[in-house]
Amino acid sequence: MIKPYFKSKDKAFILLHGDVFELLPQFDFKFDMVFADPPYFLSNDGLTIKNGKITSVNKGEWDKSKGFKFVNDFNRRWLELIRDKMKEDATIWISGTIHNVFSIGQILTELDFKILNVITWQKTNPPPNFSCRYFTHSTEQIIWARKNAKVPHYFNYELMKELNNGKQMTDVWRLPAIAKWEKTCGKHPTQKPLSVLTRIILASTKQDAWILDPFTGSSTTGIAANILNRKFLGIDIEEEYLEISKNRKIEIENETILNEYRKKLQGFKNENQLESCLLREPIEEYDLDLPL
Repeated sequence: MIKPYFKSKDKAFILLHGDVFELLPQFDFKFDMVFADPPYFLSNDGLTIKNGKITSVNKGEWDKSKGFKFVNDFNRRWLELIRDKMKEDATIWISGTIHNVFSIGQILTELDFKILNVITWQKTNPPPNFSCRYFTHSTEQIIWARKNAKVPHYFNYELMKELNNGKQMTDVWRLPAIAKWEKTCGKHPTQKPLSVLTRIILASTKQDAWILDPFTGSSTTGIAANILNRKFLGIDIEEEYLEISKNRKIEIENETILNEYRKKLQGFKNENQLESCLLREPIEEYDLDLPL
């Protein structure tokens, strides 16, 4: 049996340290939803502007590309493994940019996933481009797909409509990048904002659902899941990011901080709307728990 790097007291937040390709085949469990933010392979020794300063785009060896075939093979391998860990009616969300979404979209189709939407996350506070040779990059794409073309997926349509002032929510989401209060335990170089993950999880899962993130980083997925009364398993090969993840979970075990976070999340009409939504949500029922 795999020994978790960290398992919270409430058993709703579990971290595994290691290579996703080695760890996933070692246990048998089916998840309701997957969120994946795989490497974009952008670390090419270039420069960018961050917080008003010129910085390197390099994030680590894990983000360096070895060519088109390498990227395609990498995406195919992890998606094949993930597919086996999804319930028949489960969905997967995959974040990316022009550097990897075309590869991922192609391979999802090859593996018989059904692509439901390609969400455009429009950042309200994007960094300026350094070269001034093209338009400023202000968006990221998030592919939403279900495991089986003929098996219906869960979608909380009415809640998404409610959050959009009674109108159907579109596939363009205008939400900010991470705020200072999301970095109190440290920061991952590709950390996603809680507001984006909150919307994703509310849209496609019920309370008590199990959510998997195979490239968890600082575990924004897990923090959002626990804030919304879901359960979480995250995997990462970098121990320093798992430490940040662990500390973030310990932080929200303080009820006062947890409630403050719920009120700070963007994408709601007011600071009490999320609490109201959680009181009305359906609950996922499990016969078995994650065997870790």
